[in-house]
Amino acid sequence: MGLLAKSDAAQLAGLIGRLENLPEFEWLRRPEVGGVMVRGRMGGTGAPFNLGEMTVTRCALRLESGEVGHGYVQGRDKRQAEQAALMDALMQGPRAAELQETVLAPLEAAQTDVRETRAAKAAATKVDFFTMVRGED
Repeated sequence: MGLLAKSDAAQLAGLIGRLENLPEFEWLRRPEVGGVMVRGRMGGTGAPFNLGEMTVTRCALRLESGEVGHGYVQGRDKRQAEQAALMDALMQGPRAAELQETVLAPLEAAQTDVRETRAAKAAATKVDFFTMVRGED
């Protein structure tokens, strides 16, 4: 779910658009935009505090075959939430291996590239401090 929520909406739409024989579904909860409170902890172990609010879109659907899928994405993209929920439901069925190869693997590769590019940019600005021994002791 994290992979689908963090993916580029246009790339996700393109990959799902290539799939054939997508099943019909019924809405359990149509895509809706709302807000959630984001909480944080200092150092990961301190007392929790309210960091701020974030806009999210969520939905839930049921495939003809009975699988239920849920989608939560940051922002207001109802189509991306729908596609995430559809993928969630489809991954519970017999097409999971196909979807892993044709949709999830390319999304994961794209996100890995973004992370590595960001890490390389940060590494380029790294400064190593050292102390020279002056020999006056």
